[in-house]
Amino acid sequence: MPSAQFEEAVTYANDFTSKPDDDILLKLYGLYKQATVGDVNTPRPGMMDFKGKYKWDAWKSQEGKSQADAEAEYIAYVAELKPAYT
Repeated sequence: MPSAQFEEAVTYANDFTSKPDDDILLKLYGLYKQATVGDVNTPRPGMMDFKGKYKWDAWKSQEGKSQADAEAEYIAYVAELKPAYT
């Protein structure tokens, strides 16, 4: 079960006042999925699903990281981004 600190970081990231670039969003997505689900458990999306492939690849790049480590990294990354996006 995700920690209260993780849930707070997720809420904060969802409420950024300006939109981070795609690379930042993909890193947040990959860490979030790794923290909440664990290693990728779905096949890679099809050739024409570009957005789905980018998201899947971001998640796959976190493979092997424990859910606790991904959660801690997500919290730290959001804290690092706060000054630039609030």
